[in-house]
Amino acid sequence: MSDERPQGNYGWLYGNDEPTRPAPRADAAPPPPPNDLPPPNLPPPGRRPAGPTPPGRPRKRFGKGRIVLLVVLAWVVFLVAVPIWAWGQIAKVDASPASGRPDEQPGTTYLLVGSDSRRGLTKEEQKELSTGGDSGGRGRTDTIMMLHTGDGPSILMSIPRDSIVDIPGYGRTKINAAYTYGGAKLLVRTIEGNTGIHVDNYVEVGFGGLVKVVDSLGGVEICPKDDIKDKDSGLDVKEGCQTADGATALAYSRNRHSYATQDIQRVQSQREVLGSIAAEAKSPWTVLNPFRYVSVAKGASGSLTIGDDVGPIALGRFALALSAAMGGDGLSCTVPLQDLAVNWDATRAPQMFEYIQKDQTAKIGSLCTKDGLPKG
Repeated sequence: MSDERPQGNYGWLYGNDEPTRPAPRADAAPPPPPNDLPPPNLPPPGRRPAGPTPPGRPRKRFGKGRIVLLVVLAWVVFLVAVPIWAWGQIAKVDASPASGRPDEQPGTTYLLVGSDSRRGLTKEEQKELSTGGDSGGRGRTDTIMMLHTGDGPSILMSIPRDSIVDIPGYGRTKINAAYTYGGAKLLVRTIEGNTGIHVDNYVEVGFGGLVKVVDSLGGVEICPKDDIKDKDSGLDVKEGCQTADGATALAYSRNRHSYATQDIQRVQSQREVLGSIAAEAKSPWTVLNPFRYVSVAKGASGSLTIGDDVGPIALGRFALALSAAMGGDGLSCTVPLQDLAVNWDATRAPQMFEYIQKDQTAKIGSLCTKDGLPKG
């Protein structure tokens, strides 16, 4: 009997219940799934399958921290942009004499001039402020001050405009005539020649600047000792401390006919207003309030004139030194005077000038008085 098994599906004859299946061809399609497996749970065409979304790149959220950062950056840009814009509005003048100047000295000395310039004021504002129109030419100087800062306390020294001094090329006459004759350059040369103090930087403020800065600060405090009504300056105030607007502060600074001591009292009022402006300007509210910040910068720059060699850093230091001089640690004085005719004291004035020249303001002591007259 032969052992060969017949070919084909005859396995049942030899005890094999499963029929023999032919081997699939290599190029044949995969067999369908067995009938006993459930069909895959496929979604309808065009719809995503149910279940969790497969992992991918997380979506970035605009969180609170990023918003705060953007606000801070925008504020910093604003704080920087406003002074840069204001710097472009400031007028420049050549205030450096060509020769005959004192040598460089320790510390820094600023010459601060309050002129009767109406730059920045309309004709209507000039009428309201009782300033009159422009006088033509170079104008006049109602305020002359020297501000020195260095190792000792900062000092702000007023020079009455009627002080009799030597003006190069014009002889002996009132000091404010130097500005009328030769502008900032001759005024600097006159100041240096009569004091021996080297002027490092020149700063000039017109009527309009004072008014608009005071108004942008919301007013400043003044403390007149009596009721004052003066038709020339337009001042009309009651006795006692009060908040003055720009027009009142200007009139208070210009008034002299109401005082027996005339210009000697006026320079004290000018320093009082300047000190109040410095106190208000350094308030944090000036920086935190954007409207006030812009108004102060606009008001000051619109009527400010500086020496053409004065840079923004020097001008910033001037503001800080002014605030220090009018603070509790600084000195606020009138140039030492001999009498009410505003003649400089031949002994005390040179002593004060020498201390400033040597940056030894801590030694000034009793030489510094509000009215310039000796104590006692």
